[in-house]
Amino acid sequence: MSKIGIYPGTFDPITIGHIDIIKRSLKIVDRLIVAVSNGNSKDYLFSEDERVSIVKNSLYKDLKLKTQRIKVLSFYSLTTSLCSKHKATIIFRGLRAVSDFEDEFQLAGMNRQLNNKIETVFLMSDPDNQVISSKLVKEIAKLNGKIDKFVTKSTKRALKEKYD
Repeated sequence: MSKIGIYPGTFDPITIGHIDIIKRSLKIVDRLIVAVSNGNSKDYLFSEDERVSIVKNSLYKDLKLKTQRIKVLSFYSLTTSLCSKHKATIIFRGLRAVSDFEDEFQLAGMNRQLNNKIETVFLMSDPDNQVISSKLVKEIAKLNGKIDKFVTKSTKRALKEKYD
């Protein structure tokens, strides 16, 4: 029986920090679902379809990761419902700093109350990636700064197209 995990996020856009968590998650599970959330009433730079496309291009085309092990999809539901639908038993969450932990800890507790068969696994960001956030990457890109160290080529291209 294969172990399935879900890595949910808005990925607006996906960064090297997200990719680090994806690669490390694959050391723990056989299959990983990268779930692009369309919830929490955020103002997204990219549409749901654009974000899914950017994630797929980053993972499959830029990094040549295996589609057999990683599935990318969008969702608008509780993460625990998504886990049940896909028979996932682990939710992966990345932590950049201690300040991330408080919100993530509360969310993990609520998810546990909703479905106690699903575990949340927190993965600390690589120290080189701890300062990277989608918000800051978007701001740097908008101001024509260099973002090569923070995103893949296809994500950089998508940001450039959005801001040109």
